[in-house]
Amino acid sequence: MSHPKPPLYHLLLVEDDEQIAEPLRFGLEIEGFQVSHALTGTQGLEIARSRRPDLILLDVMMPDMDGFSLVRTLRAESAVPVIMLTARGQELDRVMGLELGADDYLVKPFSFRELVARIRALLRRRDLGRGSPSSTRELLVSRDLVLDKTARQLMRGGVEVSLTAREFELLVTLMEHAGHAQARQELLDRVWGENWIGDPRTLDVHIRWLREKIEEDPAAPQFIETVRGFGYRFTAPLRPS
Repeated sequence: MSHPKPPLYHLLLVEDDEQIAEPLRFGLEIEGFQVSHALTGTQGLEIARSRRPDLILLDVMMPDMDGFSLVRTLRAESAVPVIMLTARGQELDRVMGLELGADDYLVKPFSFRELVARIRALLRRRDLGRGSPSSTRELLVSRDLVLDKTARQLMRGGVEVSLTAREFELLVTLMEHAGHAQARQELLDRVWGENWIGDPRTLDVHIRWLREKIEEDPAAPQFIETVRGFGYRFTAPLRPS
């Protein structure tokens, strides 16, 4: 009896060091991914626009367009998951990458198994809810926000809001527990996974991004409230969809 094949995901690796890129590309192809390789940021942007990969692995230090500039450009056009690969381990560099729109980062040298695990986790989150056309749509509605879990789409005032995979999962988690304060570690465990190891301030960065996208005034939020010393709460009540 034949079994359905898993989806063939297309990854884009943007890395100017071929001694790093070639074994990495080979290993990812062994894991079942289709991999395109770009040697420069400009080439990476061209491939991202033309081939629309499922996920991008992005080196920070490149000769023509650095990873920070590239992820900033990508985020203006797409919500494709991005993992930044960097030899620069300074906290400021990591935070900058996340603030510009990267979904995750790994500091070189990193474990190949960990990289694959993070790739698969981001792809699972991106695909979550993309069921069959006949499946019932799951909507979370609050004021002018309509979050469609089935289509993985957020509308605000009738206009679509582009969210990254992590932003979407974080907003779903907050809205599904509207009115209840959620601890920081609880949110990290639910959205990033219980085995995730990284800077917990990543959560604060993603909350800030969400506020900038859904709040009328991010400095005076009406949807996502900070519970000082504890975590966050989605304060606006949900209404039946």
